[in-house]
Amino acid sequence: MQTASHHNLAEFLRKSIRNQMNEMADHIAGGACTDYADYKRCCGVIHGLALAERELLDLTKQIDDD
Repeated sequence: MQTASHHNLAEFLRKSIRNQMNEMADHIAGGACTDYADYKRCCGVIHGLALAERELLDLTKQIDDD
């Protein structure tokens, strides 16, 4: 079972990851990428953050289920 402090930490991290993903998506959508290399970098950052978010959600669920 997950304690309240662990739950709060997981939720804080999830929100932080999601905010960073949204900021990067807004950067792309706003046309702020300077070139294709910058666009690829931004997409890679979003992909990495999405993987981190998924791992965090899976870990949180696993801890809650135990």
